[in-house]
Amino acid sequence: MRDEVDSDRRHFLGTAALALAATRLGLTSSARRSSSILDSFATRPNGAGVHTSFKPLKQIDAGVLNVGYAEDGPADGPAVILLHGWPYDIHSFAEVAPLLAAKGYRVIVPFLRGYGTTRFLSSQSFRNAQQAAVALDIIALMGALKIRRAILGGFDWGARTADILAALWPERCKALVSVSGYLITNLKANLQPLPPQAELGWWYQYYFATNRGQLGYSANRRAFNKLIWSIASPNWKFDDATYDRTAAAFDNPDHVAIVIHNYRWRLSLAKGEPQYDAVEERLFEGPVISVPTITIASDFDGAAGDGASYARKFSGKYSHQLFKGIGHNVPQEAPQAFAQAVLEADHM
Repeated sequence: MRDEVDSDRRHFLGTAALALAATRLGLTSSARRSSSILDSFATRPNGAGVHTSFKPLKQIDAGVLNVGYAEDGPADGPAVILLHGWPYDIHSFAEVAPLLAAKGYRVIVPFLRGYGTTRFLSSQSFRNAQQAAVALDIIALMGALKIRRAILGGFDWGARTADILAALWPERCKALVSVSGYLITNLKANLQPLPPQAELGWWYQYYFATNRGQLGYSANRRAFNKLIWSIASPNWKFDDATYDRTAAAFDNPDHVAIVIHNYRWRLSLAKGEPQYDAVEERLFEGPVISVPTITIASDFDGAAGDGASYARKFSGKYSHQLFKGIGHNVPQEAPQAFAQAVLEADHM
């Protein structure tokens, strides 16, 4: 399963290191279909656009959380749920949401646990960020909002969460748009070393594994995450106002605990909760995703941008798209192209 190693092992490596990782992981064959819609779909440079915020946010109890979320579009429209990652928030979809709403979709954009206005209902709840827990948050949210099926789209943690829902609960997922492809974590595979240049890209995870890293992230989370934005999207000239809108989400009282647990859990340095064991065991098997899917790669994915390493994990209608000149925060850097991918996935 070496070609199914968590994609965070590819993060922030640069082209040369990614090539080494690709050789190590056997990423040599071509994807089923690769295309770039940026060439034909007009985008505003550097993610600048008209929509920078949402209508007043809503809150709803769902599972162990009171979830904060943005909603746009008609209440009776087909549902689209858009999921952010770290270190980002719902504003990654501030321009995507109105584009889809204008097409008649009901768009839901929730803060994940540990971000923005989402809160744990109990102070006694373990601040757990293992992949199964985050995914089941979205199942609970769908139940609370009475959404039976939705198109799911996301990047980073959000793509992993959407992948999990599509893999284990395909009856809840009409279609999938996943940036960086198949991101379901296998803890055993994550223990295997990569070449030194590739390991360099994990610097932030190793930092978070230490007490110094936890203290440092708590004290400097805004500066830390701004650095990550610059590394992950070197061509994206975001301004301070754009960053500050998202950075407010990092003031969530559980944010540091959630981020630290997420990355320590992935390295088997922190335990999850027993109630998720059965789900995790299914995920460690690398389940195939059968729902209609579009995977998106960007410059951030380097040598893995062709999608070859994960194309076989999608057994239904499938397309792979490469967004050149775009970094990791795909929906905010290329909102029109991301919205178009959602529309295409819905009509595959």
